[in-house]
Amino acid sequence: MKKPALILGVTGQDGSYLAELLLQKGYDVHALIRRSATGNTKNIDHLTDKITLHRGDLADAPSLYRAIQKSRPLEIYNEADQDHAGWSYDLVDYASDITGAAPGRILEIIRQLDPTIRFFQPLTSNMFGQTDSITQNENTPLRPQSPYACAKVYAFMLTRYYRDVHKIFAATATFFNHESPRRTDSYVTRKITKAAARISLGLQKKLFLGDMEAKIDFGYAGEFMEAAWSIMQLDKPDDFVIGTGEAHSVREFAEEAFRAVGLDSKDYVESDPKLFRPGKTGALTADYSKAKKTFGYEPKVKFKDLIRGMVAHDLEAERIASHT
Repeated sequence: MKKPALILGVTGQDGSYLAELLLQKGYDVHALIRRSATGNTKNIDHLTDKITLHRGDLADAPSLYRAIQKSRPLEIYNEADQDHAGWSYDLVDYASDITGAAPGRILEIIRQLDPTIRFFQPLTSNMFGQTDSITQNENTPLRPQSPYACAKVYAFMLTRYYRDVHKIFAATATFFNHESPRRTDSYVTRKITKAAARISLGLQKKLFLGDMEAKIDFGYAGEFMEAAWSIMQLDKPDDFVIGTGEAHSVREFAEEAFRAVGLDSKDYVESDPKLFRPGKTGALTADYSKAKKTFGYEPKVKFKDLIRGMVAHDLEAERIASHT
């Protein structure tokens, strides 16, 4: 009999990679899909005949209850939230509810319906915010600099509360930035790789970015989902930091992306102060030693390979689009 799992946020980058991973591992995969995502299912169009979709929304507790009751999962992965720090400055209430409070709704349903269900809550390195430490681990103080990051801190505390007080298997992973060709172009990484592809094909002239000196730990989303699954197979729930241990500036990311198409980013990329965020985080770099020691986590996709893969995908997509 296949092991049932429920993924919230299956249409996004992480949720779609997770769905593929669980299917490969022989799971009976169920997923929640919300009304506004029904027109944006390209990440899972190749999976819809292999997974069971349930209508619902993180803002609607009855729909969450119904999806959990019907799917009867042994594992729930909450990959759904308002996951864009930049948008959260203008959507404070929405970010607080969907990113922060919703995990509490899910965990309370688990407590009432079946406390043996295992729950996974992804977090963000943005929670560390203005940090003085060179690298960040599970014991680094939290100092968030955006409503999104504040909401994730709330989700973190709710998850730990249900673990400590109600003894639910509720685990977390603080994910540092993780990218892939499935990133939407509202994120700086995909904005860069798509622009590099378009400029090389003569479809765009310039690329404007915000703070190009911001240093970020960039990993590959597919590997992070493997880490999430590994965390859920442990004997006891715990909290882990997942990243690559390397920090690169946005400028370096742009240089590598344009190098992949034979161009010099200095000729095409400019910094626009209007695109700077109100709250600036420190240089964030993951210390993933606990995850390595506990379940053997080690990042395999390196910085340059990640960027080249994204650029190659965007080149092919732009070529196809320009000929239709």
